[in-house]
Amino acid sequence: MLILSRKVNEKIMIGDDISISIIEVRGDQVRLGVDAPKTVKVFRQEVFDAIRAENKAAAESAPVLPPLDFGGAHREVL
Repeated sequence: MLILSRKVNEKIMIGDDISISIIEVRGDQVRLGVDAPKTVKVFRQEVFDAIRAENKAAAESAPVLPPLDFGGAHREVL
């Protein structure tokens, strides 16, 4: 893990197109601004963990499909 010290209005660059700005420091909280391309998903950790858990649960559950109803019009296929 890289640990950096920054002051308000200073930035951290990740690659060429992602920047993290220090917006405000108040007590034990820091407000950050993230500037990234729309193709890069940015989440708070707790939201990311909830999404991952939900995706895992969905992948592990068996799909429930409704019964097919042909309305009595069955044709035999040769």
